[in-house]
Amino acid sequence: MTTEGGQPVETVTTNAEGTWDVQVDEPGKYKVTLDASSLPQNAEVRGGNNVRTPTVYEGNCSTVLYALQPKGAANQQQDGDGGTSSFWAQAAQLTFEGLNLGLIIALAALGLSLIYGTTGLTNFAHGELVTLGAILAYAFNIGFGLHLIPAAVIAVIVAGILGYLQDRLFWGQLRKRGTGTIAMMIISIGVALFLRYVFLIFFGGQTEAFAQYTAQPGVQIGPISAAPKNFVAMGIELAVLIIVGIALLRTRTGKAARAVADNPALAASSGINVDRVIRIIWTVGGAIAALAGIMLGLSQNLKFTMGQDILLLIFAGVTLGGLGTAFGALVGSLVVGLFIQVSTLWVPPELKSVGALAVLILVLLVRPQGILGRRERIG
Repeated sequence: MTTEGGQPVETVTTNAEGTWDVQVDEPGKYKVTLDASSLPQNAEVRGGNNVRTPTVYEGNCSTVLYALQPKGAANQQQDGDGGTSSFWAQAAQLTFEGLNLGLIIALAALGLSLIYGTTGLTNFAHGELVTLGAILAYAFNIGFGLHLIPAAVIAVIVAGILGYLQDRLFWGQLRKRGTGTIAMMIISIGVALFLRYVFLIFFGGQTEAFAQYTAQPGVQIGPISAAPKNFVAMGIELAVLIIVGIALLRTRTGKAARAVADNPALAASSGINVDRVIRIIWTVGGAIAALAGIMLGLSQNLKFTMGQDILLLIFAGVTLGGLGTAFGALVGSLVVGLFIQVSTLWVPPELKSVGALAVLILVLLVRPQGILGRRERIG
């Protein structure tokens, strides 16, 4: 590793899990070079580029990733059945990864969509609720020595309670004072900044990992290779999304929530306690966002900006599916996740989010209300 000017900083060797860490004295742009000769004989860097130039900011941790592939895999995409087979195997792997990412985004987007549907609030602090869940699970897991599974359950419960208190003590009071949705949206940006730097103070700017399930050998299922934790995580995410969807359709609270989302005044005149419904939604939304943060931390490392990093994708999923619709958030998020991963077949990984946002723009040009949204009269 060197500075941008070529001055040597440090040479390090990865540990058994393939991770490494270098402490730098000053912020700035650095040059990281991977010694390709030190890789296993059957592995090479995907794309052939073994140089990265990260920018390190004061108080923050910058992550550098190298994607490895079997040696010669890049040359297998040639004429004949071998090239076609390699392409479709890679497409299948990226589709699986896209579904995994899409389900995580869907969990986070579901809470955001429910809150928007019942209150009209576009909550820019929702990404910090995602981060909160991951940090709480990390605190119970590492700080208190609990296994990750009970630590995650406790973190989800605590995050749900904090979501209830957040509305009871803060957002609910603003609604009673007649604060407009635009003003509340701007306030949510301030809340997001406040929480982000609270996380920085208590968690730090470094990247961390849970004590369990961090490094697992991959399981090969046809053309797809993934760690067992990915299959379990996807099952949990699907189960939670299905349970919440059934609850919205079949339970009295779910029907009341849909009534409040459709017309709060009419719902109140029908005897529905609107404030109580909104607090239940905040509780569920906070818990689901926390679960999304835990799943995101399980698939990658934890850092205090992890919620901020996927916030744009969460909004893209909600907007693409249709603002205020729970099932729309699911569909939109899956589309976003799939396009992000599958697009790397044709575009560099650094530009993979551009494809998802381009799809968002194209769909909204044709269907402004989103995939499952309803047309509304304006004016």
